[in-house]
Amino acid sequence: MSEPRTPVLQRLRTSPLVWPVGAVLTLIVINLIAHSDFLSVQLVHGHMYGNVIDIARNSAPVLLVGLGMTLVIATRGIDLSVGAIAAIAGAVACVFISDASSESAVGTAVEACFLAMAVCVVLGLWNGFLVSVLGIQPIIATLVLMTGGRGVAMLITSAQITTIHNSNYEFISDGFVFTLPFAILLALGLWALTGLIARRTALGLLIEAVGINPEASRLAGVRSRTIIWTVYVFSALCAGLAGLMISANTSAADANSNGLWIELDAILAVVIGGTSLAGGRFSLTGTMIGALFIQTLKTTITAIGISPDYNYLFKAIVVIAVCLVQSPKARARLVGLFRVPRKQAVTA
Repeated sequence: MSEPRTPVLQRLRTSPLVWPVGAVLTLIVINLIAHSDFLSVQLVHGHMYGNVIDIARNSAPVLLVGLGMTLVIATRGIDLSVGAIAAIAGAVACVFISDASSESAVGTAVEACFLAMAVCVVLGLWNGFLVSVLGIQPIIATLVLMTGGRGVAMLITSAQITTIHNSNYEFISDGFVFTLPFAILLALGLWALTGLIARRTALGLLIEAVGINPEASRLAGVRSRTIIWTVYVFSALCAGLAGLMISANTSAADANSNGLWIELDAILAVVIGGTSLAGGRFSLTGTMIGALFIQTLKTTITAIGISPDYNYLFKAIVVIAVCLVQSPKARARLVGLFRVPRKQAVTA
C-alpha cells in the first residue's frame, strides 16, 4: 500500500508553475548540452556578463509589458495596443531629446521619460474609457490603438528614424547598478512592487472578483469601472517603460519596429505562467517565468544552430502545447491514452 502524498508534494503537483519552470529547465539542459559553459558568468570591470545575464536583460521588456497584461487579462480583458504604446513612448522621448538644446544633459533624459509616461497615461485612459465606459469589447477597443498608434508614432517622428546620443537615456538599457544591468533591476523592481500591491492590498482581490464575475462584483459594491480603468492605465505605463528600454537600447525611435509584436510575446508569457484568458486568478511570478522562457527559447534556437527566422514557428508550437495543457478535456484524453486498464476481478 503506497503512502499518501505529503501536503508539500501535493501542492507542487497541482501548482500551475510546475510546467513553465520545467520548460525553462529543459531549455537550460539543452543549452548545456550544446555549450557546457552556458551558465558561466564573468565579472568584467565590475559588470556581470554571460548568457544568463543576457537572457534576463533581453526578457525585461517582455516582463514589463507582461505585468500590465496580466492584470488586464485577469479582468477578462486584453490589450493589443501595448506594442504601439511602446513605439509612441520611445518616439516621444527620443524626439524630445533630439530637439532639446542640451541633448546629453541628465535633466533632458529625465524630462523626456516623464513626458513619455504622461502620454502613456493618456493612452491608457483612452483604452479604459472605450472598455469600461462605452462597453466596447477589449480586443476591439485596443485594436483601435494598435493600428492607429504606430501612425501616431510616425507623426511624432515625421516618419523618420530619430537617433539620439544621450548616455543618460541609454542607461535605461545599457547601464549597470551593483554589477547587474539596470534593465533587469528595473523589471524586477516593478514586478516586486506590483506583487506587493496586488497581494498585500485589496486591489488584487478586486481585480480577480471583476474577472470571475463582473456582474456579481458590481452588485457587491465593487467599482468595476474604476478597476478596469486602473489596469489599462497600468498596462500602458508598463508598455511605455518597455518602449523607453527598447529605444534606449538602439538609441533611436523607429515607429515601425520598436515594440513590434511584443503584445504577442506578453500574452504568451502570461498564458505560459498559468494565468487563464478567461479572467480571475492571476500569477505575476508565472508571467516572469513565461518571459524568461520566451527569451531562453530564442537563445536555444540560435545555440543549436537553427535560424532565428524559425522563432515564430517554435512559438506557435508552444502556444499549441500550452492550450493543450490548460484544456481539461485534452488532459483527460492524454491521461487516458497512458492509463493502464485494471484487470477485472475474476468472479467465482
